[in-house]
Amino acid sequence: MELSIIQIGNSKGFRLSKTLIEKYNIKDKVELILEKGYFILKPISSPRKNWEKAFKEMNENGDDQLLFNDVFEHEKLEEWI
Repeated sequence: MELSIIQIGNSKGFRLSKTLIEKYNIKDKVELILEKGYFILKPISSPRKNWEKAFKEMNENGDDQLLFNDVFEHEKLEEWI
């Protein structure tokens, strides 16, 4: 794929098509990797983004209960010391 270099203020850059952005799930940022004379663009994903907010909401709603009993409930922890 050939891309044109465009002027962006005092810098230069290029545009990615909507199709590429959607296909590779590119959001706000990409990682630029320089390797053996090549540029590699890698989408940056943040799978845990906003987890703190979600956990807080779960706690407020009482949805943060354990789904199974504690695995160490009947263990003799003294044996591990």
